[in-house]
Amino acid sequence: MIKRKLGQFSSSALGLGCMSLSHAYGTPPDAQTASRLLQEALDLGYTMLDTAALYGFGANETLIGNSLSHRRDDYILASKCGMFKNDQGVREINGRPEMIKKTCEDSLKRLKTDVIDLYYLHRWDKNVPIEDSVGALSELVAEGKIKAIGLSEVSADTLRKAHDTHPITAVQTEYSLWTRNAEIKILKACQELDVTFVAFSPLARAFLSGKITDPSTLEAKDLRRGMPRFQPDNFPENLKLLKDFSAIANKNDYTMAQLSLAWVLAQGDNIIPIPGTTNIDHLRENARATEISLTSETMNEMNILINENTVHGSRYNAATQKEIDTEEF
Repeated sequence: MIKRKLGQFSSSALGLGCMSLSHAYGTPPDAQTASRLLQEALDLGYTMLDTAALYGFGANETLIGNSLSHRRDDYILASKCGMFKNDQGVREINGRPEMIKKTCEDSLKRLKTDVIDLYYLHRWDKNVPIEDSVGALSELVAEGKIKAIGLSEVSADTLRKAHDTHPITAVQTEYSLWTRNAEIKILKACQELDVTFVAFSPLARAFLSGKITDPSTLEAKDLRRGMPRFQPDNFPENLKLLKDFSAIANKNDYTMAQLSLAWVLAQGDNIIPIPGTTNIDHLRENARATEISLTSETMNEMNILINENTVHGSRYNAATQKEIDTEEF
């Protein structure tokens, strides 16, 4: 797989988002199946794995530690702090320095490693100055427990404040044909500051793969059931976009997933998409997207068809929207 710069690291152009192996989109695979997929990812050339303390409330980090500790030199390990299950068993956003350090220690144990290569603040805790949270992360760098600092779902202004405190290696935010918020300010800020942009949900939570045609069939605990774009008043309108999108993919002899990933990759050399999957065939399919070079005509067709004005519904519900710091249209 081709490589892209990720701060001090050289990463595969596609990373692997590991969240779905432990939670979020219905029942996750068993540990043996998930471990096989992780091994296959490394064999295919994925060299950046993205996890978090939140994913499965520690289960995802444990999975990676148990599955890949013997191959620790084969991949860039990215994890996240600042959002986790607290002692009362409740999901909590907490960016206080002492909690960041505790979360890191817990993650290191689960991941069975001495150092995390890229450690993100999963959400900016708006009750704590970003400079304080990043200051704690910089102390972890000095202690050798993490190598680089990332931020997730932040605005350009927050990135600049954080970067003044300690160099930021990566910003992670949702970005795809149907989620363009990053184009407002943060992509430009990343370019100016030489920060890698890591695009999560580049397949629009599987919508752009064409695999979801009826959200009512999703499991009751699937996160997408609570997302506005998958609701009955929005989804039928969004589904209409897939007919023409499928035609574009077929005309170019790609799958819709490959076309979607190729579009994200084409937005800049400093962008690394991290699609997730629980299916090895999809893992292989996604990897081939790095070999695609889209024509300007195809890019134009895609941009006209799917954009912030043609997609119905916001990406998060009101409660989740309050937790993030990204720019909104």
